[in-house]
Amino acid sequence: MHSEDDLIKYRIQRAIESLEEARILSQSNHWNTVANRLYYAAFYAANALLVKFKLNSFSHSGTKTVFNQEFIKSGKLDREHGKLYNNLFSKRHESDYQDFQVFDEKTISPLIVKVEDFIHAIESLLY
Repeated sequence: MHSEDDLIKYRIQRAIESLEEARILSQSNHWNTVANRLYYAAFYAANALLVKFKLNSFSHSGTKTVFNQEFIKSGKLDREHGKLYNNLFSKRHESDYQDFQVFDEKTISPLIVKVEDFIHAIESLLY
């Protein structure tokens, strides 16, 4: 059986792996898939926080709601991290479900460093 700490470490590792996948895909200009991987990097990191603070969510939108209420509105994390998470949530949804949605480098590339900062900010609350 895995411990809570194991789950937190696993989710952070998944966040880091997803960020690395986004970097690799960006080299081939697969911007819609980069947007997807960036969202999942943030999603896994946010879920690690939920585990740490014993908060539950059973959906992507639920995770977004709990994350914003518990960590952004409370001031535990900077509002910019909340805006980023909401932006990534929307972009992932657009790229996965809207026909003819094509993201470009100008729109998505700057988000890579922001997601890295997002993960680091979450790690500071975890450890």
